Amino acid sequence: MTRRALFIGLALLLLFGVGLGVWAVRRAPVPEPAGPLRDSMPGMPGMQQTREELGGRSEAPARGLSQPGTVPLPAPPGRGQAPRGLAPAKPVPVPLGNGNRHPAGASPLEPVLAGIVTIPPERLQTIGVKYEEVARRPLEKVIRTVGRVAVDERRLAKVTIKFHGWIEKLLVSATGDHVKKGQILFTIYSPDLVATQEEYLLALKGQKQLGESEFPEVSRGSKDLLEATRRRFQLWDITEEHIRELEKTGQVLKTLPMHSPITGTVIRKEALAGAHVDPGEELYTIADLSHLWILADIYEYELPLIKVGQGASATLSYDPHMRLHAHVGFIYPTLDPKTRTAKVRFELDNPDEKLKPDMYANVELTVNLGTRLTVPQEAVIESGQKQLVFIHHGGGRLEPRLIKTGVKTENYYEVLDGLQEKDHVVTSANFLIDSESRLKAVVESMGGMAGMK
Repeated sequence: MTRRALFIGLALLLLFGVGLGVWAVRRAPVPEPAGPLRDSMPGMPGMQQTREELGGRSEAPARGLSQPGTVPLPAPPGRGQAPRGLAPAKPVPVPLGNGNRHPAGASPLEPVLAGIVTIPPERLQTIGVKYEEVARRPLEKVIRTVGRVAVDERRLAKVTIKFHGWIEKLLVSATGDHVKKGQILFTIYSPDLVATQEEYLLALKGQKQLGESEFPEVSRGSKDLLEATRRRFQLWDITEEHIRELEKTGQVLKTLPMHSPITGTVIRKEALAGAHVDPGEELYTIADLSHLWILADIYEYELPLIKVGQGASATLSYDPHMRLHAHVGFIYPTLDPKTRTAKVRFELDNPDEKLKPDMYANVELTVNLGTRLTVPQEAVIESGQKQLVFIHHGGGRLEPRLIKTGVKTENYYEVLDGLQEKDHVVTSANFLIDSESRLKAVVESMGGMAGMK
């Protein structure tokens, strides 16, 4: 016999032995479980098989119910009837590890109360479960955002002229120069100014000669002409000082100076020496940078917490140690549809001019919400639109409960409904407890699923 034939023979013998074993297992009768064990597992698959399926034996009908040709059989002990001569046995409570008791025959996975999950205290300690008390606490909502430094529009001025002319001499010649209110910016020559000066001197001379005339019409006419010429100077922003100088000297000036309307910094300059300028042409833009704005974006869900006049602090990314105090000056009435934010204007002093226009600043706004019922953030399990917490009743009993929350701060949720003061809630290992409670619910519901009986 060759080695190959030997291997083939051994394989055939092994297959024959396996087949014989499978046939013997299938032919062997399945023993029926004891009465208490079978009654305690009504929902487990395969536990409601009839005697015919377990070996061809028929189940006797219930006591007191007979069928033609059959004789009622007494139920064996342990199947709901006590032995002859003994009183029926009462269910004995079975102690649990947490001090609770289940009736005899009940599943140890069933909660003692509806909705309460029971986990041995040793297991809770192993997975690191911690608790914290629900209490009333003072809440503060901190809103952080980034804003852009902007010029205070109420402290911004543009220098223009109301007549045409030529710039003769430029005294403030660079962007960034600091000027004071009334400081001369440039001198300008204009034929209209020269003609108006001459008219004024003639009107002034006529007023002196005809002001005491016997005819009231003549006296009033000379006075009106003088006032009209003076009024023209004022409309052209010629100061009273230059008018008095003209009256004193009686000489027509070729050029007249133009002055700065405010104290501030030149942030834009278009004036050039010798250039011709037209009425309304912008020559300088001057801004007072001692008081600035910060324009920040606030999300729409945070807008109800912000009021005009609230204090805030501003810091710079390159100098976090410098903290400036600001306040809410205005909440803009429109919302950006793309970012769902609204502009909020914070106003602050800038005495050293450390803040520059178009810089970015970090803004922090602290809102005092008062004392409210709160729960730690770690205790809340977010589940879509629902919020769940586990309440500890002692002895390993944990109750899952849906709650309704309000304002969310850095560490706490405001509780609107579902919890009371001094309730103990789980603050760690929540998801492990939630997973275990869901597993128990699945096991308990298997008894009612179709096809499980």
